[in-house]
Amino acid sequence: MSLPPEKASELKQIIHQQLVKMDVHGRIREVLAETIREELAPEHQQLSTEDLIKALRQRGIIDDVMKELKFVTDVNEKERTSAPKPSTHFVAREPPVLKRTNIDPTRRYLYLQVLGGKAFLEHLQEPEPLPGQISSTFTLCLHFRNQRFRSKPVPCACEPDFHDGFLLEVHKGSLGTESKVSVGVLNIRLEMYPQLNKTLSPEITNTQFALERQKTAEKERLFLVYAKQWWREYLQIRPTHNVRLVKIFAQDENGVNRPVCSYIRPLRAGRLLDTPRQAARFVSVLGYERAPVIGGGGGKQEQWCTLLAFLCRNQGDCEDHANLLCSLLLGFGLEAFVCVGTKAKGVPHTWVMTCGTDGTITFWESLTGHRYIHRPINPDDPPLVEQPKPLYPYRTIGCIFNHQKFFGNCQPSDAVEVCVFDLHDESKWKPMSGEAIKSVCSPGTTSSVPPFPPLCASTIDAAVTSNEIELQLRILVSEHRKDLGLSTVWDDHLSYLLSPALAAYELERTTSISAGNEEFQDAVRRAVPDGHTFKGFPIHFVYRNARRAFATCLRSPFCEEIICCRGDQVRLAVRVRVFAYPESACAVWIMFACKYRSVL
Repeated sequence: MSLPPEKASELKQIIHQQLVKMDVHGRIREVLAETIREELAPEHQQLSTEDLIKALRQRGIIDDVMKELKFVTDVNEKERTSAPKPSTHFVAREPPVLKRTNIDPTRRYLYLQVLGGKAFLEHLQEPEPLPGQISSTFTLCLHFRNQRFRSKPVPCACEPDFHDGFLLEVHKGSLGTESKVSVGVLNIRLEMYPQLNKTLSPEITNTQFALERQKTAEKERLFLVYAKQWWREYLQIRPTHNVRLVKIFAQDENGVNRPVCSYIRPLRAGRLLDTPRQAARFVSVLGYERAPVIGGGGGKQEQWCTLLAFLCRNQGDCEDHANLLCSLLLGFGLEAFVCVGTKAKGVPHTWVMTCGTDGTITFWESLTGHRYIHRPINPDDPPLVEQPKPLYPYRTIGCIFNHQKFFGNCQPSDAVEVCVFDLHDESKWKPMSGEAIKSVCSPGTTSSVPPFPPLCASTIDAAVTSNEIELQLRILVSEHRKDLGLSTVWDDHLSYLLSPALAAYELERTTSISAGNEEFQDAVRRAVPDGHTFKGFPIHFVYRNARRAFATCLRSPFCEEIICCRGDQVRLAVRVRVFAYPESACAVWIMFACKYRSVL
């Protein structure tokens, strides 16, 4: 197979550089001189090319060169059609872990090896797992530019046995911030492939880093000065604004105070999500967990997660959900904002708002995926005028923001039900300078703003996981009934008939459209004989722990009545349906059912 002229020239240049590095030409000259002295007859016979190659081979020079130059044939047809690469790749001094990796000589890579860990002290007190139980594990999550990696899980220990490698394609940019509190120590090794011919002196790199830090600090200082001035002007409008939830800065998981606008960025999900409502469903099935509070008082810990930390943990607070949903809706081309306010009993809360081109204001609850149309109440209307009844749970709103805009609510009342969302009216919404926000929140403006990672496809096999959970639930139900002195007979046909109902429930959660219920009811009627009673109990989870789900189901009197059913010709059914979403998030629907002969 022949290479294109430009690729052949490129490959020749790489080989030439490697030969120069090994001083092959000098070694050939030495061999040539030695051969002339030792092997030429007095009559000065001609030295052929074959004689020279033979001499080079005998002295091991050709073998040395071939060891240094390794050619890997690219036989991956899919990759060849999707991303054109030369059919031959060059690797210099290839490490063992890279032997199965095609290295593009036109690009530069950073190979990061994790060689173990130590001083992970938080897990010293964890009890040893019982035989047969799965111990807790550590997983390293790595984000470098637009590349995401996860290490193989290793058991939690003070010195975890991390041994993994990651090949990172190098681009210009920074890695982001570091945590202020160490949770442990990782031993790593970094190697550049292909190797650099020239390196910069420490003085040059240190000077560059110092200049970048100084530039970043100056931008952040100027924004802080502007934000203080904006806040003073906001308080001058009305003194009671001091108690409104107007949040300009938020602390991330590393203890860094950052402008709230930097937590938002238009995020495109590629082909992993198809619609804004599907995006809302995906965000809602990510786990909800309030930031832990050290000490008493019942207060709420002030912490917003960066997107990478949120996705790697697969759970977070309402702010994390709202930031991700807003970013996804912006990616789908909507005008979206994060709203900061309160819900019932004055509990602080965040949610998402979109502004339609026709003026329609829609609230999106990121924890549930529910949507609400906002119709404001006019407090100046006469008492006889019928006012809309709000269905949303929100009570007050202090500010809204996205990656480019920030508005403080300066209307006489911050009650959501009377709020008018005319963002162009500065008597209702006080804006921040777009240029000021851009100076510290746009990608690449400051090193303190970490880049957004891409979403990863799910690694969960929905069908296999559904079968596993269903089998575990059958065992748990049978054991529970056995403890009650009851036998268990499963009806496989009835279990299968429950599938359409679970699919309809998920469809309704995603699209707000109810469909398929008529067919499900008709099938159940046919499967339940005359004189028999059918009972069903559906329930929804966002985790895949069968034992935990079963314990939750038993707390429902209606579900317990089905599982513990007594009577004549009792037949039990259970069906599990797992719906996989990006980042290995999932919605798990479970339906328990029973049919039995009614006794009058």
